[in-house]
Amino acid sequence: MFSSVLIANRGEIAVRVITTLRRMGIRSVAVYSDADAGARHVREADVAVRLGPAAARESYLAIDKVVAAAVQTGAEAVHPGYGFLAENVEFARACAEAGLVFIGPPVGAIDAMGDKIRAKLTVSAAGVPVVPGRTEPGMSDDDLVAAAGEIGYPVLLKPSAGGGGKGMRLVEESEGLRAAIESARREARGSFGDDTLLIERFVLRPRHIEIQVLADSHGHAVHLGERECSLQRRHQKIIEEAPSPLLDPATRARMGAAAVEAAKAVDYSGAGTVEFIVSADRPDEFFFMEMNTRLQVEHPVTEQVTGLDLVEQQVRVAAGHPLDLTQEEVALTGHAIEARVYAEDPTTGFLPTGGRVLGLRHSTADWARLDSGLLPGSVVGSDYDPMLAKVITWGRDRAEAIDRLSAALGETAVLGVRTNVTFLRALLADADVRAGRLDTQLVERRLAELTKAEDVPDEVFAAAALDELLALQPSGAVVDPWDVPNGWRVGRRAAVVLRMTSGEREVTVRVTGTPGAARVSVDGHEPVPAAVSRVDGELVVNHGGRNLRYATARDGDTLWLAADGRCWAVAEHSVLEGASAAAGAGGPITSPMPGTVLVVKVSVGEHVAAGTPLLVVEAMKMEHTITARVDGVVSELPVHAGQQVALNQTLAVVTPSED
Repeated sequence: MFSSVLIANRGEIAVRVITTLRRMGIRSVAVYSDADAGARHVREADVAVRLGPAAARESYLAIDKVVAAAVQTGAEAVHPGYGFLAENVEFARACAEAGLVFIGPPVGAIDAMGDKIRAKLTVSAAGVPVVPGRTEPGMSDDDLVAAAGEIGYPVLLKPSAGGGGKGMRLVEESEGLRAAIESARREARGSFGDDTLLIERFVLRPRHIEIQVLADSHGHAVHLGERECSLQRRHQKIIEEAPSPLLDPATRARMGAAAVEAAKAVDYSGAGTVEFIVSADRPDEFFFMEMNTRLQVEHPVTEQVTGLDLVEQQVRVAAGHPLDLTQEEVALTGHAIEARVYAEDPTTGFLPTGGRVLGLRHSTADWARLDSGLLPGSVVGSDYDPMLAKVITWGRDRAEAIDRLSAALGETAVLGVRTNVTFLRALLADADVRAGRLDTQLVERRLAELTKAEDVPDEVFAAAALDELLALQPSGAVVDPWDVPNGWRVGRRAAVVLRMTSGEREVTVRVTGTPGAARVSVDGHEPVPAAVSRVDGELVVNHGGRNLRYATARDGDTLWLAADGRCWAVAEHSVLEGASAAAGAGGPITSPMPGTVLVVKVSVGEHVAAGTPLLVVEAMKMEHTITARVDGVVSELPVHAGQQVALNQTLAVVTPSED
């Protein structure tokens, strides 16, 4: 067995591999870029080596640097995780040349399965069913047009050299085929450096079902059942489960046997996944799509129903050990389901988000598992994939597993970064998802409904105001009554007044009383009795007789609150009671996202009209113009071009003209 292994990856998969290596008594070596210097996988590894700048080509994709790090630290093997160099033939060769064991399949298997055309020809020769189509290398545009006529529409164009949905085009009529070919070639060339295309019949109402295989170098191979991965958006998986609600035992056995034959056809060893397309209307008919010659993101659901640690199996096989189980010994128990948590905002077309992680919360139930690379203080930027974590639950049956996943997501919060958790819970509540009536287009059909933005509720603003009131309370054995923020003044009791913004809402909140006996009015609505306290680090609010519990974290003037799977960033601006109503229309203009100030278009003292562009902020390679809300004078301008800004950070202050 190895004594030291380098993990050529980052984030949650690096942490996942380190966990197994630690349990096996194997020293772990991490690598990191400058952007990941304080990352969790760096902290948890036994040794960590800097690779270079944040750019992947200069760090995680730099084969020479990764191999050198392994050699210099005395690692005997390299685990590639997934993504980056995991299926890179040149990296596997470089490891072998340096005397390192690549914890993955042989170079020949990676090479054969990395090219979709070669892969289809190889498995077809082994008797594995493939989607009707043409897969000859070097087909011209005219060849593809002729093939489409032979296959019949709709057809699917796919790059031979890569995956992840890049370059794929669905063509339903002949009129759009040539334009689709040109577009697909252009994207394939840009993504993979190879514009070779293949063409397949598009399976109507397709379901994406994949089989997990394990093989050793002694000629033994088994399958570990299937995973249903049909819930996708733009060919990217969102939720995966095991087993599939579609397959019966006989079809499972047939698909499993076909997957094993596909693996044997290329002398596979290690963990791998054979992906099939299945018609929802004909579940007994399945076709080979591709083989992923690595660990999959969704491997935890297989681990949950089989009780096996797939990383341990990979390490054992790479060390030369034979598999210690037969096909008859593989048993699936219960049901498991996984959701991918991304730094993205579904309400804005799934634009990537980012920021500093201020706090984390997740389920601690024994049926819930969290695979994550996050720590409080982690910075989520735009350098790498936006997937932050995976939430996995197990149940005695599918309904229980889904219920538990929804509950676990309800307890999941990444304070400081907007995520897709609310979208995931909405998807799990869909009637067809609950019933197992899935296909790869379901999410796209429901997208408008699943991503509908909801107004920030009054009780969230009330909670933020009460948190402010609680923070202002004096502490100590002796309290000066003049320090108590109860709004008392000669002749009458006044309110503590705050102006708050969150999402598209800007409101004024008035609070009277004390934390234990307060009254809160939001935007002039009837005051509601309320009370607030902190219990186990969380904010507990009784608002109108209803108890609410929030995880909170503060970033300057912005308070992040999370409850029941939702998360809000509330910016607070204290104001004096009795200030002119017009003042509320001006005031601070804040950044709607973390980003960089590209241009400042105005200067302090300048008169501007409502709608005048003030600044341009870039976030995730998109430019956002920030405009004045009212006619007035630019009274403050605390930022400059090139400055990094946080969500809700003040960019400018415009004082209304009448003031």
